[in-house]
Formats: sequence, C-alpha cells, structure tokens
Amino acid sequence: MAVACSCSRCLQVLQLWAALWTVALAAAAVPAKLKAAPAPVVAGPVSRVEDARMFQIYYGQSFKVIKNFGDGKSYLLMQNTSKMASKMKYCTGRIKSFVIPLANFSVDTTASPDLTCLQLLGVLENLKGITSNQVASQCVLQSYTSGNTQLVNRTDAQTFSQFSAQFISNIDEDKGCNFAAYVPLEEDTPLQIKRNYLCLSKAAANLSTRFKPIVAWIVYTQGMWTFVKESYALQYVTDAGAEIVDATITNKRFNSSDSEDMDNFHAILCTVDVVIDQTYALEPAEYKLSTFLENINVSQDSCFSFVSNRSIWRFDKRIGVSGTLDWYDGAISQPQLVLGDLIEVFFPTGNYTTIYFRNLAKNKVADQRNYNYTGRRGH
Repeated sequence: MAVACSCSRCLQVLQLWAALWTVALAAAAVPAKLKAAPAPVVAGPVSRVEDARMFQIYYGQSFKVIKNFGDGKSYLLMQNTSKMASKMKYCTGRIKSFVIPLANFSVDTTASPDLTCLQLLGVLENLKGITSNQVASQCVLQSYTSGNTQLVNRTDAQTFSQFSAQFISNIDEDKGCNFAAYVPLEEDTPLQIKRNYLCLSKAAANLSTRFKPIVAWIVYTQGMWTFVKESYALQYVTDAGAEIVDATITNKRFNSSDSEDMDNFHAILCTVDVVIDQTYALEPAEYKLSTFLENINVSQDSCFSFVSNRSIWRFDKRIGVSGTLDWYDGAISQPQLVLGDLIEVFFPTGNYTTIYFRNLAKNKVADQRNYNYTGRRGH
C-alpha cells in the first residue's frame, strides 16, 4: 500500500468499516406493539458522508447500502434481526449483500497492512484471518500469536469461504461473494473531516514568527537526492505553519557522485531551516546523523541552518517488532498526531514529546519501546 501514502485515506476507510460494522439500531429500539395493521414502512433518507466523493451511503430502517465509487460496486448491509437478512442474498457483478454485524472477517494484509482502522473501531476480536503477518499493529500480531487470528493463503479463494467477509484493496482480486473492497484513494479534502486536526492547524497559523520556517522534505535513493512531492507531505507542512521549498526548485534530481549536482543541491539547502529525511533504512535504529551527513556530503560543523540549529528529522521513531514503521499504520488514521509533531518540529517549545518524528541532529533513535503495543493511540 502506498499508504504513506495517504495520510488520510484511513479516514475514508474508517467510515466504510464503521458502516459495515454497525447497524441501524433505531428500528430495533422501538418496542413491539399490537396493531390491527402494520404501520407503513418509511424509507430512510439518502445521506452523503461529509467531505467524501469516493462513496455514498443510503440508509433504510433495517439496511444500509454503500455505493463504492472505487470499485463500482454496491454493498447491501442487512441487519441480522431483519426479515430481509434471512430471505435475501445478492452476489452479482455490481451488488453484494452482507448480514451485519459480521460474525468474523479476514483482511488482505499483504497488499494493505494498515489495520489501525480496526483497532480504533474496537473490532479486532472478530478479525480471524490475515494474509501476511508483516503488519505494524502489535495488537494484531498478538492476536495472531495467540491463535485468535490465523494466517491464510491469499491465492486460495476457497480458504476465505469460512469468513463472513474478506476485505481486499486490490479490486482485481475479487473472487467470491464474500469479498468486499476498500480502496484507499484520497478525497479532495481529506484532512478537513478531523476536528482536532483543524484546531491544531488553526493554532499553527496563529504562531507569531516573522517568516515561516522553510522545510526540505527529501529522500535519498540509489545515489540520488530528490525532494518529496507527495501531496500529503506538502499538506502537512503547510498546515503546520511552515513553507515547503518551492516546487519549481525541487523538480530536480541530484546525483551524490556529481560535484556540480551536489553544489546545486547544497545551494538550495542553504535556504532551508528544517530537513525531513525520508530515506529508506532497512534497520531504522542504525540510521544516525552520521549516515545522513555522509549521504548528503556535509560535515557536522557545517554552517547549514538545519545542522547548526539541530533540526534534522525522520518519521521512524515508532517501529514494531517486525521492523514495520508505525508511520504506515497508526499515523495514517490519526493525522492530528502527526500535525502535532510537525508543529513542535517547526516551532519547538521543548514541552512536547513527538510521537512519530525523531531528531537525528540530537541523536534520537528509532526504538521499539516507543511503540504503544496495545490500546488506542492518542485522542
């Protein structure tokens, strides 16, 4: 999953998971009454989830329909106590039906290892199957170790028949009536649905500095330095009250073996106050300040502002037992925590302990002890 992709996609996924997991309880709460004739059924209103363009939800008294614009399918969710649930079953190219709440389910964690959504919804107990144990969530790993969740072969469709639903992110792998897709695509305004995020962003905008900090979000791959262009990263920097290096400058690649290239790269970095290094590290704990300085070809006593002011950061502070970064799991579903980190990075107070970012310049290290093994993360 290019999840790092999408800092907010889990916000959309949470909506879909919640809809699949919950039912229209209002109808069930009405006590039965003896009447000469049943009252006419009043259809529920059509409602569109706030700020969403990738799916629409229709509500009825004992059902919900999710129209997923990602895979072109509609999912009919029938309350388990309704007559509809016992009489109707759909499995066509455009509509599938599920009885909810789901008794059990499995998830294709090979293609999409982000399971924080389930943890936040409190439904891990009914997660009975995963296709890969390379997930960041320690709660899921503990469930797998204890035997509550089993490892299943993602290429054998028959193995999924034991589950009420199998959730997949690759819509081309839909192989059964119980397969349901959640497609992690971004919404037009993904970050605007988080109240805490908006509150923090407003606070960052009011911070009093004469000039906004200039940030370089960079990555080193196969001997080449480049500036990160993912929209989520640029959005984070802007919302945290800083300014990203101008896109007209960053649309270049710099060869670390070419002295002219590195001169040009260093010239740009002279304008930068904060560096965020996204370079991949097989062993995050082994990636230190010396590693970064060697790759960027500068000394520890150089005059770059981000070096002298000790503001060189990475988002690998929290790692799981398997070495998986929690950035690709927990951070996706709770962007307000990431924003809080970045505000401290750009406007340091010393009174806030970052959750996902560590400061290389201050020799902060990636550590499994930084990972919250169980429970919900943050508020």
